[in-house]
Amino acid sequence: MTIKETRLWMVIYTKPKSEKKVADRLNRKGFSTYCPTFTTLRQWSDRKKKVTLPIIPSYVFIQLNELERWEVIKDPGVINFIFWEGRPATINEEQLNDFKKFINNTSDTSQIKLESLNKGDRVLLQSNTLKNQSGLIQSIKKNKLEVILPELNIKVTCSPNDVSTL
Repeated sequence: MTIKETRLWMVIYTKPKSEKKVADRLNRKGFSTYCPTFTTLRQWSDRKKKVTLPIIPSYVFIQLNELERWEVIKDPGVINFIFWEGRPATINEEQLNDFKKFINNTSDTSQIKLESLNKGDRVLLQSNTLKNQSGLIQSIKKNKLEVILPELNIKVTCSPNDVSTL
């Protein structure tokens, strides 16, 4: 297989609130896609309803080769691919599988003191799912950290027990 025929995981940027529809259309065309979602209860003035929302708004992960990119960009809900250093960003399969495991695991709800962690600290994730991924603390809320993982171009929420400082 040549480089242009090798299937890699890439990230596409979609129109707002089009993630699930784009993923469904691309799946029907034979592509492997991943659009992580969660279900939440939303309240309107007249009713409550469970809705499924994307975890990463406007992002869909897709496995394809270089030659198939042009077929994907034709989808009406796709804006563009996410680029890194002038080339479409790719994610290795192991990192994506770790991300999937992380999403599927439940959070630790134990009480944690956040005395030694500060916004902007570089940390190394220690949980089984994203082990050895490094990132920057973007914010600290109660006993949860929001950590930016630049290699995946995502923000994750985790427990301080799941990180160590670098």
